[in-house]
Amino acid sequence: MTFPGRFADQLVADQLHTVSLSFLVDGLDVRRGGVGPNICFGMGQLGARPILVGAAGSDFAEYRAWLDRHGVDTESVRISEVLHTARFICTTDTDHNQIGSFYTGAMSEARLIELHSVAERVGGLDLVHIGADDPEAMMRHTEECRARGIPFAADYSQQLARMGGEEIRALTDGAAYLFSNEYEVALIENKTGWSSEQVLEKVGTQVTTLGARGVRIVRAGQPTIEVGTPEEEAKVDPTGVGDAFRAGFLSGLAWGVSLERAAQIGCMLATLVIETVGTQEYELRRGHFIERFTKAYGSDAAAEVQSFLR
Repeated sequence: MTFPGRFADQLVADQLHTVSLSFLVDGLDVRRGGVGPNICFGMGQLGARPILVGAAGSDFAEYRAWLDRHGVDTESVRISEVLHTARFICTTDTDHNQIGSFYTGAMSEARLIELHSVAERVGGLDLVHIGADDPEAMMRHTEECRARGIPFAADYSQQLARMGGEEIRALTDGAAYLFSNEYEVALIENKTGWSSEQVLEKVGTQVTTLGARGVRIVRAGQPTIEVGTPEEEAKVDPTGVGDAFRAGFLSGLAWGVSLERAAQIGCMLATLVIETVGTQEYELRRGHFIERFTKAYGSDAAAEVQSFLR
């Protein structure tokens, strides 16, 4: 929602202990989101067949239909009988200050999901991406992956701020991939007490997004891989850019391309998202995607990727 004024003008300094305000807003935009659905949507657009695992409410039916139509397997989404689907509600003023609330709702039931039943339904799992979710669910799914020998990617992002060192260490140890941005890298090392070398001892591959500078991929004893971002046609909305990168990168892993190529796919998809308002509002047109991919990364790279696009 947008408020055509300044929040600061509505606050009285000596009455902040008893704030009671209502803002008459100009507009209301309702958009689909969520880390898991955003990543799965991007993978579905690329032609990979991702499996969405999480918990939603009975209000999920329309969202499910949207995801199903865009190539996402939603059969492993748990539907709560009593709670609504998680949502973030935000109001922005003319200074771009924001007041927001996050309702976790059915997300808390994600801890009840057994990955073994998901694996049995689809005939096995190549990689489980454990993104920001109910903290207990993240821990349970990480432990289950380790116990069952399923490769997993650690990607706690928004949940990192609330986690202590012990939790972070438990979610990281043994991960095939660790996703984070530059600031989160420093926070992980600070909270765990691990050095950058020790982090690499715990994970197979560390993938660090660098904003407009692209991405850096580090593996112990291997040359560092750095991939830049394609030229943007416009910078409209950065929301969901990180999820789009992960969607492209994970699709590349599913196709069996190199880490460098997977990162290039991720950066290209992230560029499409930053040029669009909303996290699932972009359109992936095969010819347009390959044309821009060729311009950014060369014809040989584009020819390899083109063979996988649906």
